[in-house]
Amino acid sequence: MCGRYAVTTTPEGLKHLFGVTNDLVNYPARYNVAPTTRNPVVRLNPDTGARSMDLLRWGLVPHWAKDMSAGAKAINARSETLAEKPTFRSALKKRRCIVPADAFYEWKKTSPTQKQPYAISLDDGQPMAFAGLWEGWREPATGDWVHTYTIITTTPNALMEPIHDRMPVILPAKSWSTWLGEQPATEPELLALLTPYPANGMRLWPVNGRVGKVGNDDAGLLDPIELGVGVAI
Repeated sequence: MCGRYAVTTTPEGLKHLFGVTNDLVNYPARYNVAPTTRNPVVRLNPDTGARSMDLLRWGLVPHWAKDMSAGAKAINARSETLAEKPTFRSALKKRRCIVPADAFYEWKKTSPTQKQPYAISLDDGQPMAFAGLWEGWREPATGDWVHTYTIITTTPNALMEPIHDRMPVILPAKSWSTWLGEQPATEPELLALLTPYPANGMRLWPVNGRVGKVGNDDAGLLDPIELGVGVAI
């Protein structure tokens, strides 16, 4: 799964990279993004068809959910079952998005009571484009719309396999247009995009166990450490 990540590229940098056309959303650099927080997401504006970057809440809440608690169970969506799950299948057809990230974190179990966190990024240091889905949910009491998202995961590549059995789908730039819906694609063609990113284009390094606490959100979380500094589970 992907339960924590970092977004450190500036709004201007992401606007240039992804070609979004709306007014810039303001957000601070985040080194420990956690579920339920609002973060930049790239999607097509349903009215104009242009790329837009907006702040959405992490944890997808389907439109038919009774309350927001559904989002806690849908921070990730397995690529293998997207077309079957009621929570995701409508969004797969109509509401696909890209979730920018500069790094993500994963924990490797090192003993029955210890796990070691790792940071993972692209080898060239450029932001990653996670494949995602988004939804709109209306608050029954107020009628206000809440927009949420999920990050799609797939099987691990050779780099990630020793760490965890899942990894986020990272879309290469050539797939962005198809995934966002700027050109027609069949469901099988969309699902074919959801493959592990090449291991030789990524790197990982051990980081301090402080990343396990949501309240810690500073640049030092991405600093490499010597192996052996884990955190009890």
